[in-house]
Amino acid sequence: MTAVDARRPGPGAWLAMIQCEIKMVARDTAGLVVPIGLPLLILLSASPAAEHVVVNGRTALDVHVLPLVFTIVMATIGIVNLPSFLALYRRTGILRRLSVTPASPAMVLVAQVVVSALQTVIGVGAALAVALPALDAHLPARPAAALGVVLLAMAAMYAMGMIVAAVAPTPNSAVAIGLVGFLAFGALGGLFGAREGLPDALATLGGVLPFGATVEALSGAWAGGTIDPVHLVSLAAAVVAGAVASVVLFRWD
Repeated sequence: MTAVDARRPGPGAWLAMIQCEIKMVARDTAGLVVPIGLPLLILLSASPAAEHVVVNGRTALDVHVLPLVFTIVMATIGIVNLPSFLALYRRTGILRRLSVTPASPAMVLVAQVVVSALQTVIGVGAALAVALPALDAHLPARPAAALGVVLLAMAAMYAMGMIVAAVAPTPNSAVAIGLVGFLAFGALGGLFGAREGLPDALATLGGVLPFGATVEALSGAWAGGTIDPVHLVSLAAAVVAGAVASVVLFRWD
C-alpha cells in the first residue's frame, strides 16, 4: 500500500459519513414531513380516481396520481432538501475544513446523495404501502421502465439541486430558491392541474422540464405504453446541465 492509498478514506470512513448525514437529515423534521407527508395527503385526497379505469386495467390513480406523487417526493428531496444541507455545510465552514483532510468535501456530496436516495425510497415506499392495499392501486405495467425513469429522474432532480446549492449563499436562501424552483417546475409540470390548461408554449415547456418530464415518463410506464423519448432526453439533459453548472459555479467555501 502506498502512502497516498493509506491516506484515502476507507469503507469505514464512507459509512461513518453516511451515518452522520442520516442523523442530520433525521433531525430536520420539516425536511422529512414535506416530501413524505404531502404526497400521502395528495394520494388520499385523489382516492376517487381509483374508480376510473383508463388503459390496460390501470386507473386514473395509477396513470396520473401515482406518477405525480412520486415526482413530488423526488423533487422536494432533490431541489429543496439537498441544497439546503450543502449550503449549511459551506456556510459553517465544514466543507472548507474537510478540503484539507483526506476526507474531501466530495464525500459530503456523495453521502448526501446516498441519504437523499434513501429518503426517496422511503417516500415512494410509503406511497405504495398506502396506495396498493388501501386504494387498490396497481404496479406499473412496465416495471423495469418505471424503475429506469425513477433513477434518471432522481439524478435530474439532484442535478437541479446542485445548481441551487451552487448559487445560494446561505441555507435559508437555498430553501427559498429551492422552493421557488420546485413550485415553478411543478406549476408548469402539472402539480396544480393538467398542463393542457396552460398556454401552449408553457405546456410544451413544462413537459420538457424535469418535473413534467418525470410525470409524463412515469405515466407512460404505468400505463404500459410507449415512453416519449423527448421526456427521457429532457431528463438526461437536466443531469448534464446540472453537472456542468455545478462544476463551474459551486464553491466549497
